[in-house]
Amino acid sequence: MLEIRRQALRGALCDADEGVRQAAAEALERLEAVQSLDDILQILKSGNRGLQVRAIFALEKVHSPRVYAPLLAALKVADADIRCAAIQVLGEKKHVKAMEYLVRHLKDPHPAVRVHAACALGNFSDRRLVPYLVAELGSSDEELIVSVLEALGRIGAAEAEGAILRLVEDDRLRVRRAAIKALGCLGIDDPAVSSD
Repeated sequence: MLEIRRQALRGALCDADEGVRQAAAEALERLEAVQSLDDILQILKSGNRGLQVRAIFALEKVHSPRVYAPLLAALKVADADIRCAAIQVLGEKKHVKAMEYLVRHLKDPHPAVRVHAACALGNFSDRRLVPYLVAELGSSDEELIVSVLEALGRIGAAEAEGAILRLVEDDRLRVRRAAIKALGCLGIDDPAVSSD
């Protein structure tokens, strides 16, 4: 069955339309990733750091429930780069069960991991994340604050408005810019506001 799919995709690589050829190439890449899942997981267990990071990013293209356990396990390793990669992939996959693990990494000891966690959480359009993200706006880490503001903007929950408004006049230019952008992305939850 997979061979029939592969043949159809290979045939589509010769299609007259560039969009069809591009879609076929991307689909073939995903199919090959699924077929090599066991190899990817083995590299993740025993490869060197660089190969492990590449294996984690390869899991992003694999649509299988088997990828979540190794990605969640990667969140526990000592290497911050591996944690960052796993966080990015989990954020792209947007699996609801991954949210609680990503929230925990807002308190990670490594600054880059915290930034990636905030960014990944912004991919989940879930207003339950707002209090966790807003709590990080008091950080002294400018990069984290900007990432949190961007995430809050992507979530678009109006309940973040007060916390974001406090940063509109921040001394740091990047923070002010991010706060202004986030404000423009927030929804309106006030029932008194009509759309006449």
